[in-house]
Amino acid sequence: MDLFYFIVVVVFLVCVFGLRIVQQYERGVVFRFGKVTGGVREPGLRLIIPLVDQMRKVNMRIITMAVPGQQVITRDNVSISVAAVTYYLVVDPIKSIVAIDNISSAINQIAQTTVRNIVGQHALDEVLSSTADINTKVKAILDTTTEKWGVEVQRVELKDIQLPDSMQRAMAKQAEAEREKRAKIIAADGEFQSAEKLGQAADIISAHPVALQLRNLQVLTEIAAEKNSTIVFPAQFMDTVKKLEQFIASEK
Repeated sequence: MDLFYFIVVVVFLVCVFGLRIVQQYERGVVFRFGKVTGGVREPGLRLIIPLVDQMRKVNMRIITMAVPGQQVITRDNVSISVAAVTYYLVVDPIKSIVAIDNISSAINQIAQTTVRNIVGQHALDEVLSSTADINTKVKAILDTTTEKWGVEVQRVELKDIQLPDSMQRAMAKQAEAEREKRAKIIAADGEFQSAEKLGQAADIISAHPVALQLRNLQVLTEIAAEKNSTIVFPAQFMDTVKKLEQFIASEK
C-alpha cells in the first residue's frame, strides 16, 4: 500500500514539475543530463522528467533588431553615421542554442561590423543613391555568417544616414546651382524658340507687306476691346488704308 502511495506521489510530482507548455510561436529543445535528446518539441503540452531534463524554449518569430548608428568613412573620405535595421528568424532551434551563446548579441555585433565595412567601400553618392544594392550585399554576408547558427536573415535596411553639417550645406548649394542651371537653360531655349518664330513671321510679312497692316489692325482691335482707350490714326496709317484698298481693288 505504501508502494502504491509512493508511486502516486512520484507520478503527481512528475506531472506537476515535468509539464511544460510550448507556445505556437515557440519550439522546445530538451537537454537530458546536458545532452540534446528527443529532437525539437512542437507546440502544445509537453512532459519532461524533472531533475533530469531541462527544456529551453526558442522564439521562432521574426525578430526586428535595430543596428545603432556607425561612424563610417566612405571611399571618398567623408565621415557619415549609418544606422540600419535587421529582420531575422530562427530556422534551427538546436543550432541557435548549441552553436552560439547569445544569438541576439552576436547578430547585432556582426551586423554593425558588416554595415561599416560595406558602406566604407562606396562613395557618398553611391551610399545615398544605391542603398538597395548595399542592403543586398549586407544581407548576403549576414546570411552566410548566421547560417551555421541556425538563423536566417530576412531583410536588412539602411534606415538613417546622417551627414556632417558642412556636407549638407555643400550639397544644398550644389542642388541650388543645378536648379539655377536648368532654369537658365529653359529660359534660353524659350528665347531661342521665340526668336526663331519671330524670324519666320518676319519672313512671311516681308513677302506680304499687307500682312503687317493687318497685324496693326488686329492690335488696334485688341486695344479697343478694353473700351477705355483713345485710338489716334496717324497720317501714315491712312496711307496704309489707301494702299490696302488699292491692293484689294487690284486683286479683283
